[in-house]
Amino acid sequence: MAPRPRLNVNVGVLGHVDSGKTSLARAISEHFSTASLDRAPQSAQRGITLDLGFSSFLADFPDGTAPETLEAYDGVQFTLVDCPGHASLIKTVLGGASIIDLMILVVDANKGVQTQTAECLVVGEITTDRLVVAINKIDAFEESVRDEKVGKLTAKLANVFSKTKFKGCAMLPVSARPGGADSQALNDGGPAPIGIEALKATLMDVIPEVKRKRDGGGAFLFAVDHCFPVKGQGTVLTGTTLRGGIKVGDTIEIPHLRLEKKIKSMQMFKRPVESCARGDRLGICVAGLDADVLERGLVCEPGSVPTFNAAVVSANKIRFFKSAIKCGSKFHVTIGHTTVMATVTFFGDAPKDGQDAMADAMASISLGESKFDKSKEYKYCAELLSEVEAKEASEYAGGINNVYDAPAFARYALLEFEQPITVPTDELYIASRFDTDIHANTCRLAFHGKLLQHMNTEKDPNAFRALRVFKMKSREGSIERVQDARTVIGKGMFKKESDLTSFIGMKVWTSNNECGVIEGGFGKSGKYKVYFSNGIKGEGDGKLVLRFKKYVFERDAPKMQQIGL
Repeated sequence: MAPRPRLNVNVGVLGHVDSGKTSLARAISEHFSTASLDRAPQSAQRGITLDLGFSSFLADFPDGTAPETLEAYDGVQFTLVDCPGHASLIKTVLGGASIIDLMILVVDANKGVQTQTAECLVVGEITTDRLVVAINKIDAFEESVRDEKVGKLTAKLANVFSKTKFKGCAMLPVSARPGGADSQALNDGGPAPIGIEALKATLMDVIPEVKRKRDGGGAFLFAVDHCFPVKGQGTVLTGTTLRGGIKVGDTIEIPHLRLEKKIKSMQMFKRPVESCARGDRLGICVAGLDADVLERGLVCEPGSVPTFNAAVVSANKIRFFKSAIKCGSKFHVTIGHTTVMATVTFFGDAPKDGQDAMADAMASISLGESKFDKSKEYKYCAELLSEVEAKEASEYAGGINNVYDAPAFARYALLEFEQPITVPTDELYIASRFDTDIHANTCRLAFHGKLLQHMNTEKDPNAFRALRVFKMKSREGSIERVQDARTVIGKGMFKKESDLTSFIGMKVWTSNNECGVIEGGFGKSGKYKVYFSNGIKGEGDGKLVLRFKKYVFERDAPKMQQIGL
C-alpha cells in the first residue's frame, strides 16, 4: 500500500529588506531544500535574500479536523517560501507569490511599515486571502516596556490593515533571532526564539481553506524555481504544482523549450512519492535534459500552455499607485516567473441605450472579474481609473444621459508584449513600473488582473480586428439656411476639398436633439444638405453635430459607424 501524502501548505514569507524574514523561516523550519535560506554565495556575502528560498516543517492535524481529511493525508507539511525584500528584487517576489496559500508579512518592530512592506501587502491582497503578521525583533525592547511598545505598534498596524482585505488579521510578536544577526543561533547555544510556537499554531487555522483549494482538477501545471543535475539519475526540477496532478511514468512538457520528457521519479523533501496534487512542493527527475537550459519556468501537460504575444486581460488599478495610467504606456508585466514589457490599451463596457447611460457606465466598474465576450462592442478608455477615481469622475460629469457622451470606465486592457510569452491564459498578472527610483517612497505596482484571451499576431496579423473597440468622434457645423420644412443647408463641417461620399446617409443632430441624414454635398465649398424626416421645429442655436464610432483596431483605415447611436 502506497504511503499517504501530506497536505502541503505554501506559506509566503514577505517583508522589507532586513526585517528578519530568513531568520524567521530558519527558526520555524525543520527541513531545507536545495534552494533554501540564502544558500547562494551572493546572499551570504551581502547578508540579504537574493532569491526564493524553500524550507518546511511538519505538523499533526489539529483537533476537529474532518475524518475524510485525516484518512486522506499523513499530517501537514508547511512549505515556507522565503522571498527577498530588497526593492530591486520585487520581480522575484511576484514570481513566488503565484504559488502561496497564505502570507506571513514580517514587520520590523523598530521600524513599522516600510516601502517594501507596503508593496508586499499589495501583492498579498492580489494573490491570497489569508495574512498573518509577524512583528519581529521584539527583543530589542526592554522587557519592562515591551508589552506597551508592541501594543502601540499593533494598534498602528491594525489601522493600516483596516483599509485592506486583511482587516482583523492575526498579529503576533516574535523574535526569530534574539540578539540580532550577530548572535549565536539556537543550535550553537544561542537564545531561543520568541513566539514561534504561537505563530505555528496560528498557521494551522488555514488548513480547512487549503484543503478546499487542493480539490481542484485541470491539466497539470508546475512552476519550476530551481533545476540541477544528479549524477547517474538525470536532472531534477524543483517547484510547486499549480494545477492538476501527475505520476511517475507520465510525460511532461517544458513548453517554452518545446521539449517533452518522461518522469523517472519524484520526491517531496527527500521523501519518494509516486504522484502529486495541486499545491505540492515537489522534485521531478527526468533524463536527457541539460540543467543549464532551465532555471525557472513552467512544466505542463503536453500541449496545454500556449505561446502568444498579446492578450486581453481584466484590469484593476492598485490604489496605492499615484501616477496616471494612460493608454499607450509601457509597463513591466509579471505572470508567474515571467516578466516582460508590454504596451497597454484600455477599454470598457459601452454604455447602453436608455434613460440612465451614466448609471450604466458606473455599474460596469463594480462588477469585478468577468468573462470577456469578444462579440460585444467596447468603448476605448484613455486612462485606467480606480473605483474611487471613477466615481469622482462620474460625479463631475453630472447628469449626462445619452449613450455617446456617457463615459466608459476601463475594465479590460489589451497587452501587447515586446516578446512572446508562454503562460496559461487564466493566470494572474501584475503590471508595474520598475524603472521608478527604488529609493523613492512610492508603490511601483500599477494594476493587476487575469489573462482572459490570448492572441498571436505572428500567426494571425489581423487578430486585433476581432476586438470591437471604438472611440467616439464628432464633427460640428452649423445651419446656413432652412431650405424647406424638412431640409437644411449646412456649413463648417467639411473642407471644400473634402470627398463627402463616405458621409452620405450618416446622421447629424441639432442642439434640440432632432436627427437628420446627410443627403450629399451642396455646391463646391464644403456645404451639405441634411434631410429631417420628422421635420425641423426650429434652428435653435443653429448647431449641427455629426457623431460616429471609429474602431481602434481597424488600423489600415479606421471605419466610421453610427450603429447604436
